[in-house]
Amino acid sequence: MRPILLSTLARIVVVGAGTLACAAGANAAGDRTAYESAMASAKSTYEAASKQCDAMKGNAKDICVAEAKAARIKTEEEAEAAYEGTPKARSRATSAIAEANYKVARARCDERTGNDKDVCIKVAKAGLTKAKADANANRKTVEAHQDAAKEKREAEYKVAAQKCEALNGDAKSACVKEAKARYGM
Repeated sequence: MRPILLSTLARIVVVGAGTLACAAGANAAGDRTAYESAMASAKSTYEAASKQCDAMKGNAKDICVAEAKAARIKTEEEAEAAYEGTPKARSRATSAIAEANYKVARARCDERTGNDKDVCIKVAKAGLTKAKADANANRKTVEAHQDAAKEKREAEYKVAAQKCEALNGDAKSACVKEAKARYGM
C-alpha cells in the first residue's frame, strides 16, 4: 500500500508542477482577465465539489472535502503565480499546492490504523518536504539563470558601447541607441 500512496503523491506533485509551468507559459504575466477568470472558476468548481461531499459521511467526506480544497488551492495558486510571473510566486504556489496535497494524503491516512497509519503519515510528510525543497531549488535555479542572463546582457552592452566610442557624431549616437535597444538597457 505504501508504494501506491507515494506514487500517487509523487504524481500529484509532478502534475501540479507541470500544470503550473504550463499556466505560467500560457498566460502572460499580469493578465488580469485570465487571473480573475481562474479565480472565479476555482470558486465555482469548489462549491460544486463541496456539495457532492455533503452526501458522504465519515472519512470519505473528509477526503472529499480535502480534495475539493486542494483543487481550489491548485487553481488559485497557479493563477496567482501566472499573474505575478515571478520565480518566487511560482515557488510559493508549488509549496501551497504541495501543502494542500499533503492534507489530502493525511486524510487518506486516517482510515488506516497502527503502524500502517504511522508509515502513511511519514510518507505523506516526506512527499511534502520533497515538494517544498524542489520548489525552493527550482526558484533558486531560475533566479540564478535570470541573474546570469542579465550579467551577460550588461557585459555585451558594455562591449557594444565601447565599439561605439570609435565613432563620432550622429553615427555614435545611432550606435549607442542601437546597442541599448539590442541589450535592453
